[in-house]
Amino acid sequence: MSALQPSELDRPALARGRSAADADQKSVSAALRRAEFGDRLRTLALAAPLLLLLALSFGIPIVLLLSRAVYDPTIADALPRTSQALGGWNGQGLPGDAAFIALAADLSDSQAKGTAYELAKGLNARLPGARSQVLKTVRQLEGAGGKPPLDIMKSVPFWSAPGTWPVIANGTHAITSFYLLSALDLRWNADGGIERVPPEQAIFLQVFARTFFVAAAVTLATLLLGFPLAYLISSVPKGLAAILIVAVLLPFWTSILVRTAAWTVLLQKFGLVNDLLLWLGIASERLDLMYSRIGLIIAMTHIQLPFTLLPIYSVMRTIAPSQMKAAYSLGAKPFTAFRRVYLPQVFPGVMAGCLLTFILCLGYYITPALIGGASDQLISNFIANYVNVELNWEMAAALSFILLVFTLALFGIFARILGLDRLKMV
Repeated sequence: MSALQPSELDRPALARGRSAADADQKSVSAALRRAEFGDRLRTLALAAPLLLLLALSFGIPIVLLLSRAVYDPTIADALPRTSQALGGWNGQGLPGDAAFIALAADLSDSQAKGTAYELAKGLNARLPGARSQVLKTVRQLEGAGGKPPLDIMKSVPFWSAPGTWPVIANGTHAITSFYLLSALDLRWNADGGIERVPPEQAIFLQVFARTFFVAAAVTLATLLLGFPLAYLISSVPKGLAAILIVAVLLPFWTSILVRTAAWTVLLQKFGLVNDLLLWLGIASERLDLMYSRIGLIIAMTHIQLPFTLLPIYSVMRTIAPSQMKAAYSLGAKPFTAFRRVYLPQVFPGVMAGCLLTFILCLGYYITPALIGGASDQLISNFIANYVNVELNWEMAAALSFILLVFTLALFGIFARILGLDRLKMV
C-alpha cells in the first residue's frame, strides 16, 4: 500500500483553516457593517432636527399648496343634493326637474349656513358671471313667498343655459383637473375631450412664454457682462481683485426693493439714463424706458449679474495661466486655445451661473411689478394676484405647479447634459 502524499494529509487541515478564515472574515464584515450602521444612525440623529424643520417649514407647506391645484371641495360640499341628482345625467342638454329642485334646496341651505358667497366664488372661477347669478337666485329663493323653487330656478336664464350644468357637474367632484387645464389654456368640451379655450380667454401660455423669454434674455445679458468681468477679476493682482469682488457683492448688501426703486428713478423719461443717452448722442429724443420690457431687462440684469458672475469666477481662479501659454507654445491660435483648453474647464461654472440666474428670474415679482408695464408682468405677478386679490388659491396653486414642473424639467436637462457633480456654484 503506497504512502499518502503530504498534500493529501494536509488537505483536511487546509480546508478547516479556510473555513475558519472565512468565518473570521464574515464576523469582521458583520461587525464593520454594524459599526457603519451605528455611524449612519448617529449622523441621521444629528441631522434630524434640520430635516424636521425643512419638512415642517418647506416640504409640507409646498405639498399642501400644490395639492389645491387638483383638490377643490367647495362646490361638492355645498351641493350634495345636486351631486346626487346629477349622478345619472349623461351631460347632454339640460338635466331633469329633480336636478333643478335639488340645486334650489342646496342654494337655500348655503344661504342658511353662510356659505353662499363661497359657493358663488367657486362657481365664478369656473364659469365667469356665475357669482352674481348665484347670489341673485339665493335672494329670490329666500323671498319666494310660497312660489315653487322649480319655477324660480327656471325663471333665471343662467340656470337654463347649455354651458352651466356641465360646469356644475364637473364641480361636484372634489378631485378636479380644471385648474391645471386652465393654467395651460385648456378645458373640457361637451364631448368629454380636451380642447383649447377661445383665443380671447387664452392668457397663461403667453404669460409663461413671456416669463421664459425675459428669464432667457436676462441670463444671456448677465453672461455677456459677467464672463469678461470674471476673467478680469481672475487675472488681476489679488488686491485689485478683492476690490472688484467687493464692488460685485455690493448689490447683495442692498435690498432688492431698494435696488428696484433706484432703477425707477434712473429709467424715468427725465432720469439719468435718458440724460446720458442724449449727451452721448445715442438717442435723439427721450425714450420711454419705464414700464417697458427693455427697462425691465436692464434692471433685472443689474440685480442678477452677481449670481452669474460668481460661479464663473470661482472656476476661473482655479485655472492656471500656464495652461494657455502651453497651448500657445504648441502652436494653437488664441481662439483655438480658448475653445479647446480654457472654455471646457470654465463651462461648469458658466452653466451653473446661467442656471441659477434663469431659475431666479422665473420667480421675479417686485421688479416686474414696479418697472414692467401691463404687458410685461410675469407669471409670479399672476400667482400673487390670485393669492392676494382674487383669493383663488386653487388657480395660484395650478400656476405654481406648472412653473415648478418647467423648472424641474430644465434642471433635469442641465443635470443630464453636464452632471450634478460638475456644477460649480461657488
